[in-house]
Amino acid sequence: MRDHREGVTGCERVEQMAEPTDTASYKSMNAFTPADEERQRGVRRMKRTATGLLLLVAVVYALAKVASGAGAGVWADYVAAAAEAGMVGALADWFAVTALFRHPLGLPIPHTAIIPTKKDQLGVSLGEFVGENFLSQDVVRQRLHSVGIGSRLGAWLAEPAHADRVTAELATALRGALTVLRDSDVQAVVGEAINRRADAQEIAPGIGKLLERIVADGGHKRVVDLVVTRAHDWLVLHGDSVMDAVQGGAPGWTPRFVDRKVGERVYKELLRFCAEMRDMPSHPARGALDRFLTDFANDLQSDTDTRARVERLKGEVLGRGEVQDLIASAWTAVRSMIVSAAEDERSELRLRVRASLISLGARMATEPKVQEKVDSWVEGAAVHVVTTYRKEITSLITDTVAGWDAEHTTRKIEAHIGRDLQFIRINGTVVGSLAGVLIFTVSRALGA
Repeated sequence: MRDHREGVTGCERVEQMAEPTDTASYKSMNAFTPADEERQRGVRRMKRTATGLLLLVAVVYALAKVASGAGAGVWADYVAAAAEAGMVGALADWFAVTALFRHPLGLPIPHTAIIPTKKDQLGVSLGEFVGENFLSQDVVRQRLHSVGIGSRLGAWLAEPAHADRVTAELATALRGALTVLRDSDVQAVVGEAINRRADAQEIAPGIGKLLERIVADGGHKRVVDLVVTRAHDWLVLHGDSVMDAVQGGAPGWTPRFVDRKVGERVYKELLRFCAEMRDMPSHPARGALDRFLTDFANDLQSDTDTRARVERLKGEVLGRGEVQDLIASAWTAVRSMIVSAAEDERSELRLRVRASLISLGARMATEPKVQEKVDSWVEGAAVHVVTTYRKEITSLITDTVAGWDAEHTTRKIEAHIGRDLQFIRINGTVVGSLAGVLIFTVSRALGA
């Protein structure tokens, strides 16, 4: 069904609405603004002024010629010469100014309408000019060095209000980043990293060295003291359970009183053993334990079978679902902790960041070495960017200019610089007139 108001079908209207918005955005972005319209009106006024001046000298020339023919005197020849040269200068400059934007009088004269016909070449030249003169390594480094970014940034950061602002911005950015990240993705990455690192690193030698140092320093003795003390206390409280366990394991054909005697004997021996081991630092069992731990530490470092068994045990532990769940849940706990600290203005995290920023700012503002380091980092980063991406940066200029409409670009440029160019026409008229008078004077003097 056709829309009579617009003269298009419903499908056509949908297709028009579905067209890419690049063209519409381009027109909107490059449309004449009220400021451009005002500039254009200024250009038209100056054009009328320059043209009026040309007509004026033409009229003066005609009148001077008439007066000269009527015998008005030599002054008429001087005025005619000035007016004639003024017309020539005005016409030449009119041609030059017009040739920038269009063909004079609509004639396709070579090397005219320069801007609309050479727009793309001008864009390439502009890009090359910017790349060679603004994006060169020496220019960037010299300019940044003269700015003194290190000292300025340091003085700015040393202000508590500025440090508070930076801290707040960092906290906001951190919260945003943690919010965007999906827990499942991060948990998978963390779990994979831990598992990959654990698989690549053999842990037995490290454990053996650690155990060897602990035994050599006697650090394990406190653990032994704790174990035997707790074992003795447990035996005191659970003597009946121990004796029942011993009696329950006896053969069925033995008399019960024998089983009870054996149970009591075993319990007393265990209690005595724990008490002696607890109270005697030189107990033989302690020495045996020291030797066992020392031998085990050596086996962990040098025995192939022991190291292989530890690696298998490590793989079994990491492969358990409980361990993987623990690794995955670690990220959730860390993220919650960081988000809470970032949101709390009085949290230790934000206070430490603020204090670090103020301290860094003070050092950057007062210590030349720190300033030199910061300046060197900034200069190096900027030089790397401009040298690595200079082609992409300059192509932004050339591609943008190439995408402009030639007629629209011409109107834009003329609106911005056309008024000043009309002064060239006016100056050409004045300078031409003065030159004409001078040439006529010299000619008469030489002729005389």
